[in-house]
Amino acid sequence: MSNSITGKKVAKNLILSVTAQVISILISFMLGFIVPKLIDQVQYSYWQTYLLYVGYVGILHFGILDGIVLRYSQFDYNELDKPRIRSQFQVILGLTSLITFFCCLIASFLSSTITKEIVILVAIGIVTKNIVGFNSYTLQMTNRIAKYSLLVILQRVSYAVVVAILLLCRVNNFYWYCIADLIGDEIAIVIGIIFNREVCIGKGVPIKECLKECWLNISAGSLLLVANFTANLLVGGSKMVIQWRWDELVFGQVSFSFSVSNIFLTFVTAVSVVLFPSLKRMNSNDLPNMYMRIRNVISPILFFVMIVYFPGCWILERWLPNYSDSLIYLGILLPIIIFSTKVNLLTNNYLKAYRKEKVMLVVNIVSVIIGMIMFALGAYLLNNLNFVLYSLVFVIMLNSVASEIIVTKIINRSIVLDFIIELVMTIIFILSVQFLSRWWACLVYGCALIAYFCINYKKVIFMLRDIKKVFFKNKKSIYQEDNNIKEDS
Repeated sequence: MSNSITGKKVAKNLILSVTAQVISILISFMLGFIVPKLIDQVQYSYWQTYLLYVGYVGILHFGILDGIVLRYSQFDYNELDKPRIRSQFQVILGLTSLITFFCCLIASFLSSTITKEIVILVAIGIVTKNIVGFNSYTLQMTNRIAKYSLLVILQRVSYAVVVAILLLCRVNNFYWYCIADLIGDEIAIVIGIIFNREVCIGKGVPIKECLKECWLNISAGSLLLVANFTANLLVGGSKMVIQWRWDELVFGQVSFSFSVSNIFLTFVTAVSVVLFPSLKRMNSNDLPNMYMRIRNVISPILFFVMIVYFPGCWILERWLPNYSDSLIYLGILLPIIIFSTKVNLLTNNYLKAYRKEKVMLVVNIVSVIIGMIMFALGAYLLNNLNFVLYSLVFVIMLNSVASEIIVTKIINRSIVLDFIIELVMTIIFILSVQFLSRWWACLVYGCALIAYFCINYKKVIFMLRDIKKVFFKNKKSIYQEDNNIKEDS
């Protein structure tokens, strides 16, 4: 079986992953703030349309990757059944290539040139994104975080270099920026195959055994796949409704707001890819205490991060005056980082660790149904864009709270007071941004933030102490220290 996970190992993996994500954030900064400065709003909107739909092609492995992760994440790389995993790589490659062929065939009959180009580019992404996903998942589940981090860095840097060349050449056509994304995927595929060559190159198991393995993976992973897909559809569904209902310029403005929010969420990915393999290898008795530790760290940090909105708006207004309307939408959307972070980092990982994929699925499906009804109501009946965005925040908050209630029941913890405080903080932020001048809103939210830290001063002290231990001491496992904080949590 796999090597045990110590606090020092988690800290090392976390630092490596965060380093990769820091680089990713810098690149996201360029893509988010420099590209819209140098290309026109319509082309930016088309580019965002491609990114929206290519973000969902990962579902087309039909749960095979999720099944592999769930079934094999407790093993190290040298313990994997290489031919068995290799056969699944071959299935994914063949299946996605076939789907891509039919999508391109359908695109050839479309009359709109723009739509045809987007469909073909997304179709190519079906292959590249899923192969990159296979290699990324394999590196993560076998806890080879250093190699995973390098893959992420090379993919993002390649993407950024091509985009930088396009900007220097003053290319004002979304098509080439989409090609840049696919080039980054190709680089990641090559690097991933080098790192995972034993599970990518060579013969697989016999066809009958391959199909059996495929069925086992789909059976294990399909619920998780649908659960993750529906969770992503909360944000994507609102963007799709906006893209269908309003014109390209409005969609571009809203997409810019989502892009800024996503920059804040990038760090969540860094921690999440380390956390799940660690949870799978951790003693089950340590899981409840670890949940409260992580939650007590991320909540104060995220509420503090949100105050960056106010000076950030002042800078963005001067840098991108054409996107000033986006700042209004951003003020509505920014609180989703609080609740999305808890779902992506904590509740989803814990529900997977406890093998509660069905619960994830039910919560996410209900949230998507409520969300799509509210999105459609706001778009087609009320014709109110703000209502759609408020609905998104509400549904993500509802999804987060429902998921946390389920997890806290499993680990026998109660955080009702935390829910109430976080709801109040969110309402104060949104209302102050929408109804007060920017600097008065900053003052009001700043006072609320000080009050929040005063109420939660014990958690803030524990947070600072834990961060110091993880990143500077690492003398013993953080999962076995200071059980006395359990009551305070």
